[in-house]
Amino acid sequence: MTEKLEQEQVVFDSAAFLKTLTSRPGVYRMVDSTDTVIYVGKAKNLKKRVSSYFRATGLTSKNRVMVAQIAHIETTVTHTENEALILENNLIKDLMPRYNILLRDDKTYPYLFISSDTFPRIGLHRGVKRKKGQYFGPYPSAGAVRESLHLLQKIFPIRQCDDSYYQNRSRPCLQYQIKRCTAPCVGLVSEADYQKDLQHTILFLEGKNQQVLDDLSEQMTIASSGLDFEKAALLRDKIISLRRVQERQYVSAEQGDLDVLAAIVRDGVSVVEVSFIRGGRSLGSKSYFPKGTAANSAEELLAAFIPQYYLGKNVPVEVLISHEFEDMALLEAVLKSDSQHRVLIRCPQRGPSVRWMKMAKTNAEVSLVQRLSSRSNLLQRFELLQEALDMAEMPKRIECFDISHTGGEKTVASCVVFGLEGPIKTDYRKFNIDGITPGDDYAAMHQALSRRYTRLQKGEGKRPDLLLIDGGKGQLTEAKSVMAELQLDIDILGIAKGPARKPGEETLFLVGRSGEVDLRADSPALHLLQQIRDEAHRFAITGHRQRRAKARKTSPLESVEGMGPKRRQKLLQQFGGLQEIQRAGVEDLSAVDGISSALAQKIYDVFHDEK
Repeated sequence: MTEKLEQEQVVFDSAAFLKTLTSRPGVYRMVDSTDTVIYVGKAKNLKKRVSSYFRATGLTSKNRVMVAQIAHIETTVTHTENEALILENNLIKDLMPRYNILLRDDKTYPYLFISSDTFPRIGLHRGVKRKKGQYFGPYPSAGAVRESLHLLQKIFPIRQCDDSYYQNRSRPCLQYQIKRCTAPCVGLVSEADYQKDLQHTILFLEGKNQQVLDDLSEQMTIASSGLDFEKAALLRDKIISLRRVQERQYVSAEQGDLDVLAAIVRDGVSVVEVSFIRGGRSLGSKSYFPKGTAANSAEELLAAFIPQYYLGKNVPVEVLISHEFEDMALLEAVLKSDSQHRVLIRCPQRGPSVRWMKMAKTNAEVSLVQRLSSRSNLLQRFELLQEALDMAEMPKRIECFDISHTGGEKTVASCVVFGLEGPIKTDYRKFNIDGITPGDDYAAMHQALSRRYTRLQKGEGKRPDLLLIDGGKGQLTEAKSVMAELQLDIDILGIAKGPARKPGEETLFLVGRSGEVDLRADSPALHLLQQIRDEAHRFAITGHRQRRAKARKTSPLESVEGMGPKRRQKLLQQFGGLQEIQRAGVEDLSAVDGISSALAQKIYDVFHDEK
């Protein structure tokens, strides 16, 4: 790879951009033609939030002026809405976009602070951390911190009064009378006993004490069983508050400066996502699309990218990478000599750095999808596909079918549609397959195609220029049979995975042509077919999971492998309901007794599966 790295520069097209935008939580940055960030915002659902800026009516005059200046929009996906909120604050402070409200520019998020006095106090803290003591946070909501302080005062009677009030007491205040404080101000508690309560408080805030949550969960169950629903609701709200104050934030942490590099090579496109961590705070990410790397591996891509990107520039002390490669030690030595300070390149295995890497990989996937769906890139691929298949005209509409089931249960067939503008999701269809032998993929394909194209004969829907079948000769035979029955003349192409099921080793069969269609692994035409096939597979799996969960009349948790009744009950009690489970991060879920990290990831994926 000898070409210089180039950042993506595409004329902004809001309609095309919104089609590929993810529905996950995250932060968006609106950038003008001078590459200046003019606005930063956060969203629980990026697609819905960003779409609201491009509606025909209802925009304020400020937003209309701002939208008219947008050259492109950058996004950073986060694990939770809380992380998006904190990252938004970090970016606003760092970039100072002119369209962000000034008050928001000065906003800081709250910490819980425990002083270093003989009898320490606990309270809410904002601003610079000048005072000696321990800080816990940052937390996204001051309301949640205050509510949790109030609750902690009931459980651990640590003083919350200001030092001036504390130092001038001659008798206990009302907090002592209602058992919210042990009155250290007048010596009614020993330093040793006070320290025990303080230590319990710290352990809880560090997420190392589950006993309080277990006790509250047990009380809530007893209240609910005794039909005291009002008390049960109050206890549930307490659990939620305590859970929120414990939430782990990974866009701010007590670490120094580092970069996180995630590389992906797929469907003929290479992307390196660079996330920037400065002073322990995430300052967003940038996507790079190196040229001439389509056939390279992710390891080779990083080995070539890093020296070109960092030599002659400021390089942080630590660089986290998604894939290890040869000569890492040599590259560290070169960067050390160039930057005049120690440089560590490593692939993270544990701790917060693993979470940062996962976030970088997620953003790399989002950037890759957007790149693959860009109009100029797609047009070239459609043209090359026409040439490869020797078609008289370029196919402008391709429909692809795939089948999904679990041991024959609740079979679903998917139909996805691609045009020159990319995926046409409004034309996607799912077919619930019934009346066949469970697990008979051929019969399922026959039924789905018959239902789809019988409607076409009736004048419903649009005719495809190419029908793509995910499968081998058996599925292709069924497609030929249906087209013959309905007397439809549509080109049919089958795409079957190779023996090792690796991308680039697919076997292609075009109906009417003898032998296989030969496409090289680096062919853009093959990459287009792979992209459409993968989207059909994703859509089929999503439909199957939804049908299976609905048939079983269960909550989403019951579709998670490894989640028995006791674990589900425990999880619901600990979080107070499905809504709180949905907003929790993987680490928050795995903090519950009996929920491993792997199981927590499965639970998280159930609620954050892209539709």
